[in-house]
Amino acid sequence: MSHRSAALWRLSRVGEEVREFYDRYPYPPSIDNLEPYRQRWDAPQKRRADFHLFWPGAKYREDHSILVAGCGTSQAAKHALRWPSARVVGIDSSATSIQQTERLKRQHHIENLQLHQLAIEDVSELGLSFDQIVCTGVLHHLEDPAAGLGALRDVLKPDGAMQLMVYAPYGRAGIYMLQEFCRRIGISAGERTIRELISALSALPSGHPLQAILSQAPELRSEAALADALLHPQDRAYSVPQFLELIDNAGLTFGRWLRQAPYSIHCGVITQLPQLGDLARLPVEEQYAAIELFRGTMSRHSAVVYHDQPQRDLHDVSFGGDAWLGYLPIRVSDTVCVQDRVPAEAAAVLINRAHTYKDLFLAISARTKKLFDAIDGLSTIAEIAEMTSSSDGESHLCATHDFFEQLWWHDQVVFEIGTWKTEATTSVGDHHYQI
Repeated sequence: MSHRSAALWRLSRVGEEVREFYDRYPYPPSIDNLEPYRQRWDAPQKRRADFHLFWPGAKYREDHSILVAGCGTSQAAKHALRWPSARVVGIDSSATSIQQTERLKRQHHIENLQLHQLAIEDVSELGLSFDQIVCTGVLHHLEDPAAGLGALRDVLKPDGAMQLMVYAPYGRAGIYMLQEFCRRIGISAGERTIRELISALSALPSGHPLQAILSQAPELRSEAALADALLHPQDRAYSVPQFLELIDNAGLTFGRWLRQAPYSIHCGVITQLPQLGDLARLPVEEQYAAIELFRGTMSRHSAVVYHDQPQRDLHDVSFGGDAWLGYLPIRVSDTVCVQDRVPAEAAAVLINRAHTYKDLFLAISARTKKLFDAIDGLSTIAEIAEMTSSSDGESHLCATHDFFEQLWWHDQVVFEIGTWKTEATTSVGDHHYQI
């Protein structure tokens, strides 16, 4: 057997093992009712914020095409309910996963969803291309993630966007220790062995790295979740540099982290480090890598990526020059404004509930709270600044600039940035600006 034939045979064998694993242990566990999910997304502003997270500079639309690659038991159905005017396609190698998604499709009368039992590497067989590709929790289970990502790139439209999530190594150290424990003593997936493994977890020493993970994700004690975490036949993790290299080698370009505050030198405890100046002098990719090491508990990386020659104005957000004045801010749905028991001299604290790190909050003053309260999804930053301006226009404009940049880094807003392309003049106090 040639080297190439052996590699293809191994690729086929591992893919078959993964398919059989998910046929026996579909994950995530099946859902009986998606109506609460539909109701949570029955809000145009919420969908609009989600759209501009991926395309800040594109005109909002709801009829885009979406591929959910490795859709599992419900992810494709959820996207079809979230975007009822979109054309959604879900693919998965597991027959059980496709069958459970088909059940949800029938139950909820989902007309905008097509499903195919198909491996990611074979996605070109659909003969379709897509505005958006969602591939979360899948690449790290492939024998050749680069081949899978390359196949997805080939069906992404030139101005399309892709959402990727892969496992990260440091926050999953406890999981990988238990995976090795299971391998060493010959534990494989089976109903009896999984039940025994759940029982064994109660005997873990209190300082074991897996204990911290279980305390934050108690659902891991369920049979399906535990099998997926500890007994999966194919599992790898990517540090920040490895993930960025995977993206680059696939002919894609990194756009942003789905939640960027944990990686940012502008947010949380990182801003208080005595080494902040040293961090700030690094290229941004090295900043991300260093912060991953400092935080130490990231268990996954989620990013938005584009083609390697994208239309840059579709997603570049910048606070240099005056273009930012024409940005239209839209609050993200996970933002809450807390006014009780806030730090001294703060009027409120903004928290994104999707963040898991407790240091990622933004304390705001009475002055900046007026700016925040004025965000209505219709007014540009310049219009908000003008509505809330005091007699000191220059000072107010500087405060407005800094505040909206902080909102951006803290994942409190997304921007529709296409409005700045139409030249206009705005006034803040006695100052006039061309935008």
